[in-house]
Amino acid sequence: MRIWVKKSHILTGFEKENSNLTQIPSIQPCHLVGPWSWAFSVSAPARWKSTPSPRSTPSLLCLSSVYQLFENAAKKYDEMNDSMTLGIHRIWRDILLCHMNPYPGAQLIDVAGGTGDIAFRFLNYVRSQREHQIQQKLRSHQNLSWQEITHLYQEEENGSLGGSHVVVCDINKEMVKVGKQKSQQLGYSEGLSWVVGNAEDLPFQDDKFDIYTIAFGIRNVTHMDQVLQEAYRVLKPGGRFLCLEFSQVNNSLLSRLKTYQYLVESIRRFPAQEEFKEMIEDAGFVKVEYQNLTLGIVAIHSGFKL
Repeated sequence: MRIWVKKSHILTGFEKENSNLTQIPSIQPCHLVGPWSWAFSVSAPARWKSTPSPRSTPSLLCLSSVYQLFENAAKKYDEMNDSMTLGIHRIWRDILLCHMNPYPGAQLIDVAGGTGDIAFRFLNYVRSQREHQIQQKLRSHQNLSWQEITHLYQEEENGSLGGSHVVVCDINKEMVKVGKQKSQQLGYSEGLSWVVGNAEDLPFQDDKFDIYTIAFGIRNVTHMDQVLQEAYRVLKPGGRFLCLEFSQVNNSLLSRLKTYQYLVESIRRFPAQEEFKEMIEDAGFVKVEYQNLTLGIVAIHSGFKL
């Protein structure tokens, strides 16, 4: 069976006039791959298929479709997130930064960083912390000369992040491309770099970063345990792992609401909070905990490398 679909249609109501049509093999829903979008798996002959386990990860066919979906949707990614979550995803990310509480000089890797939402918040937060440090230093030295005061402000201008740096790592080159363009438009240049890389095999040396974040991305990987092991490897001793992800909805009424059915389906094969906590611990992290947000729709998972 073959069906016709619009290239620009991503199940969000975003359609472009005069969009081309393309013929593709029949497709079936796989699972949600972001706060907003369905992934599709191309139908294959029966001999290719195997019965998935309750916690199986996306097949290669599905992963290929996920990659193509994000590539096609990269330019509309932020608008789609806003549309499907009514903007609440911004609050969730803000809360993640409050949990992180990064200090000037911190080195962050944001995996599956998309168009830079976490990275930009990190830079803003650190810059604010750095400005606060300068102000505190000035207040504690009331008898500074004008030359010393000028030197302090020059120090701030020359290093407003105190040496902090964030690396946005995403497997999809189109998402990285859009993120770079977005950073230029918003005026972010200092302390920011972009890398196309696989979360299961990060192109970084051991013990490199102080903080590792992954927001709405770990659900889409093939080998979740491998991603967690890579997170542990690239973190410095004392480094922190933070994951923002959809969770098992713990409100029975909410889970029945039609508006949230896409969410319920998206987490059907994702581990519940306690099970995912054990997986993080198995990767070597300690002091692992999680906090549910918005009635358990999402959760922030945290752990430390000692």
